[in-house]
Amino acid sequence: MDAEWENGILTGYEISQLDLSQVRLVILSACSTGMGDIDHREGVLGLQRAFRMAGVGNMLVSRWEIPDKETEELISAFYQLWLPGVTVKEAFDGAQRQMRETYPDDSYKWAGFLLIE
Repeated sequence: MDAEWENGILTGYEISQLDLSQVRLVILSACSTGMGDIDHREGVLGLQRAFRMAGVGNMLVSRWEIPDKETEELISAFYQLWLPGVTVKEAFDGAQRQMRETYPDDSYKWAGFLLIE
């Protein structure tokens, strides 16, 4: 397949044509990537579906706009837990637990992330 994405725009269709069956996790941390709104031609629902069609096992998405600092903290905590060998779900649960302990009165800063298995 020609690399149509060389125009700087990777579409859901192009993703769905890839073999990503060896990819264990895709993180879509941009604002509201887990909401599933159809926007323009494909929207985030198209991206989620495309990654699933391409064979990705897990996706980490956000349900609302989460501040950059807290996003970086959660993703860093996730990788620190995941890379030593625990499952994606265990690492995600642990990272959210750490964020809950750090921001007990402000769940807006961390609870918007969703793991799609």
